[in-house]
Amino acid sequence: MFTELARLDLRLRRRSMIGYAVGMAVYTFVVVALYPTFKDDAGLNEFTQGNSTMAALFGASGDLTSSAGWLNANLYANFVPLLVLLAAVGYGAACLAGQDEDGTLGVIATLPLTRRRIVAQKFGALCLTGMPVAVLTAVFVALGRGFELTVDLGHLTGITIGVLLLGIGFGALAMLIGALTGSRGLALGISSAVAAASYLISSLAPVVDWIRPARYASLFYYAVGDGQLENGLRLSSAVILLVVALALFTATVLAFDRLDVH
Repeated sequence: MFTELARLDLRLRRRSMIGYAVGMAVYTFVVVALYPTFKDDAGLNEFTQGNSTMAALFGASGDLTSSAGWLNANLYANFVPLLVLLAAVGYGAACLAGQDEDGTLGVIATLPLTRRRIVAQKFGALCLTGMPVAVLTAVFVALGRGFELTVDLGHLTGITIGVLLLGIGFGALAMLIGALTGSRGLALGISSAVAAASYLISSLAPVVDWIRPARYASLFYYAVGDGQLENGLRLSSAVILLVVALALFTATVLAFDRLDVH
């Protein structure tokens, strides 16, 4: 029973995972195919310069006619993290608290598995929930070379890893809140609110001076908000994202040991 729970959970969520991935792939193809039409449009940069704060709210900043700027504004600063978070946070809130509420977690707890092994398998499944979206998006972006998009493949790989770690971090937060409270609604609501605040801080930091110092408290900043497409994912940023995810996983193990499973 080393991986059975993880495989079962992933099988139950396969439709949503496939749906998110296919939808994101179609959208990515449209974004990539439209780039030659807009790459010489100076009006895009005039918009961001004249409405910098409003543009930043939607992840649009810098040179939108460059390959990296175009992809950031239309994919990696907003939609790709959003879908990865929908998959990861949704699963994180459901895998413990949700199953406790519907009575299936009690059955799982009777299996010849320690509670720590149960959490470990579910964390393993969590690590895979956002992968189809992130990887398929990266594949279609890489094919963008046929549409005049020139993105360093190493940097593309880095931001893909950053997005995945971002999803794992917030998914692990949802797992922890679920293990502490036994409430799927609280797990989903609190982790989503924290993710939204993290997004706003990272997005507005380049244009709002008093928010800028807070960017170091935002997981979005370490994953997608620090010029990852232009400069690559910093090793220090990847380590921070990984350490946060593992710390939340460890806390979830301890909390689940104390959860009164129904």
